[in-house]
Amino acid sequence: MKFSIQPVLENQEYQLIPLQQGDFESVYEVASDPRVWEQHPNKDRYKREVFESFFLGAMESGGAFKIVEKSSGDVLGSTRFYNFDEGENRIFIGYTFYGTKSWGKGINPQVKKLMLDYIFQFVDKVHFHIGKENFRSQTALERIGGQKIAEEEVAYFAEPTRTNFVYEIKKENHS
Repeated sequence: MKFSIQPVLENQEYQLIPLQQGDFESVYEVASDPRVWEQHPNKDRYKREVFESFFLGAMESGGAFKIVEKSSGDVLGSTRFYNFDEGENRIFIGYTFYGTKSWGKGINPQVKKLMLDYIFQFVDKVHFHIGKENFRSQTALERIGGQKIAEEEVAYFAEPTRTNFVYEIKKENHS
């Protein structure tokens, strides 16, 4: 099945805009705070040279977005679709991060809803990799209906392999 994993998605408050090379500085500005990565398996992504590899992986994925607040035009973070598996009729959502000023404001559930509402037109299951010590993200996923189904080693683009939990949301359980 042919579908775009990088459309423009938006609601009244937020836009997911396909990530472009010229977005590096505005996205890195958000990512350069060490607190963003403190629960993440790869805690040094706030360093420019590490984030450059992360950004390159985002660009090569063909499914990455910058998350923009429409009222201010501020870049709040980034997320992406990746690893579409036609046989399993499944795709992953992940590599999501937000700057600390966006934490606890209900932004992530809105962004995930935009992504899920769109992608469930094409797939039956969405999976998420979450670091086994990333309790903040585990809680966030459970709140939107994610269920932990597995644990696996994930090879990150140009970064060390880390243990992640795999969460799943099925189309029939998405509202």
